[in-house]
Amino acid sequence: MKLHIRHLCLPLAIVAFLASSQKSLAAENQQSGTQPQSDEVSKDKVNLVPKVHGTVRARWEMDTKGGENRFAVRNARVSISGEIAQPIDYYIQTDFCDQGKMKILDAWGRVSFTKRLRLQGGQFRLPFGTDCFRGPGTYFFSNHSFIGGIMNNVRGVGAKLSYTFPTSGSSLLSLEAGAFNPTSMADHNVWVKEMAFAGKALWTIGEVKIAAGAETLIPDSVRINSLTGSVTWTHGGLTLEGEYLNKHYTNKAHKAAHGYNVFADYGFPVKAGIFNRASVQARFDGMTAYSSGNRNDEGKLFTDYAARNRVTVGGTLSYIYKFVRCDLRLSYEKYFYHHDAVVPVGDGDKVCAELVVKF
Repeated sequence: MKLHIRHLCLPLAIVAFLASSQKSLAAENQQSGTQPQSDEVSKDKVNLVPKVHGTVRARWEMDTKGGENRFAVRNARVSISGEIAQPIDYYIQTDFCDQGKMKILDAWGRVSFTKRLRLQGGQFRLPFGTDCFRGPGTYFFSNHSFIGGIMNNVRGVGAKLSYTFPTSGSSLLSLEAGAFNPTSMADHNVWVKEMAFAGKALWTIGEVKIAAGAETLIPDSVRINSLTGSVTWTHGGLTLEGEYLNKHYTNKAHKAAHGYNVFADYGFPVKAGIFNRASVQARFDGMTAYSSGNRNDEGKLFTDYAARNRVTVGGTLSYIYKFVRCDLRLSYEKYFYHHDAVVPVGDGDKVCAELVVKF
């Protein structure tokens, strides 16, 4: 197979861009009177001891239609992060028990070429979406929205560039984009001709965050192009958020899928034994018929998840002190399906009680 010049354009452009950024940083240091420091000095300023954090999420849930119930350890997630130099950091995250299964979630390294420009490589969540980026220690509800849990729960192996633009006042604009293997993150040994791509823009204006993103994936043989947008407003103990997702399947392989999520959370201080915060939540989310992009025995895409809507209400009692936290959460989910839908146990109306410990 011949190597064409076009195959080298993107890598050469990235190298040139990073080199010019390094020159710009050196020029800034020279103008400000600062000089590059030796390795010995850098080691003195960097704490090489890794930071370890984790979340344990135990739950009990009951299907209110049939009465079936179960206990589960939904997460026993541990992360290790740290720096080896001021511009170089790393992150490793593993779920040691996700309903009885172990999953390696994140493993990446990152280099900051300037204060605003970063390159990250490894395995991590694709830069696309909002609710999907919340972890088990930062959930508002017992379960993700349909957007975050079903339609856009995507991690991949690849690399991304991120850049934060200089802004004034309380506003902040950041962009990130990357390329990834289109295959499962559990298999890094497959050679492919097509790649997956994703990008996200986040604009913070005071108490408001506006996010938009684009993503293109090939889970099997059909490319799926997605667009998303969200608005989040936080004021005191109140958080309001709305997110929309559209997935288009090329060559009309499946009808386009839509997802939507609107929720409110209000928290306030309390004195209840050791607990010092309480909050109430309400959410409406839904999705149209959705295909994950995998073909059936006939070589065609099929609907993995039937169309549905859901109303969720709940309350949380929390103990929060510095970076540690404990949540006692109770929620109820009411589902709405089409009349001909076949609903498996656990995918319908249910009550969920959780104990979440984050450290």
